[in-house]
Amino acid sequence: MAEVAIAILNYNGAEHLKTFLPSIIKHSPEARIVIGDNASTDNSIELLENDFVEVELIKLSENHGYAGGYNLLIDKIDEEFIILANSDIEASENWISPLLNVLKKDDQVAAVQPKILSWHHREQFEYAGAGGGFMDRYGYPYCRGRIFSHIEVDDQQYNDEIDVFWASGACFIIRKSVFNTVGGFDESFFAHMEEIDLNWRLQNLGYKIKYTGASKVFHLGGGTLSYDNPRKTYLNFRNGWLMMIKNLHEYSRPATFFTRYFLDLVSVLFYLVQFKILSAFAVLRAHLYLLVHVRSITKPDLKKVKTARNSSKIQPGNFSLVWLYFIKRKRKYSDL
Repeated sequence: MAEVAIAILNYNGAEHLKTFLPSIIKHSPEARIVIGDNASTDNSIELLENDFVEVELIKLSENHGYAGGYNLLIDKIDEEFIILANSDIEASENWISPLLNVLKKDDQVAAVQPKILSWHHREQFEYAGAGGGFMDRYGYPYCRGRIFSHIEVDDQQYNDEIDVFWASGACFIIRKSVFNTVGGFDESFFAHMEEIDLNWRLQNLGYKIKYTGASKVFHLGGGTLSYDNPRKTYLNFRNGWLMMIKNLHEYSRPATFFTRYFLDLVSVLFYLVQFKILSAFAVLRAHLYLLVHVRSITKPDLKKVKTARNSSKIQPGNFSLVWLYFIKRKRKYSDL
């Protein structure tokens, strides 16, 4: 059995597999590569069975989304260290060893993200993950190298190894034992921000999330849904609320929720001014979902949270990213 496995979830991504899977195979000789297919309707299965026989294929009966698909796929993998990689990730030489090294140095480290650069603009960071993920007081995620739509050039400024709040679902390594302990991804998320929820729950139980610039991958991005797709807007707003309801301590919820609701309404107006009617409606749909399902959302076990050993010191920032970005004109992580 290999020391590490690479788990790739695919849904109608035949063209991505043709483009990106060869680099994963070439630069991952020490890893077992397993692809879970979320009931694709394109020629993904035929392509994998005929052209990539060195890769293991697991066929799922339906499209379970990112969260459910990976829960099923990881359950079928025996390796302790598992890299979750999107189907539009291009690997680089010696990208696995630095990730493993960070995990092995400290058994309290649950997950590690590599540097994620843009496949289209290789000198720039990529939107999803960049140089490690953080979050403001009101549940808005951002990265070193990307705040909202502002992307930084990679000038080696994030070649370090640091604690982060979340590791991007585009590519990160995790201990399977810890993944199982925390219950895997919350399948109610379906897709988008489920990795932030997972990382938050891990930290609430005392684990650490790391980033290392010693490992580098390139990400196409927007491979499943484009960044301005109304469906993506709906999932991001809905799942951001789910994440906060589940993981915020009770004493901080009222003020935080009130402000976040106001900011969401501002977003609706912003979309309307831009004539993005479907995106504005997507935000309102997200709120409607929360009203209907709020009683069924799983809350954290606060007793476990309060008694967690060696609790991570990384927490959501005590500031508004919206205020700093749109009003104070802060565009880079170093400006925050």
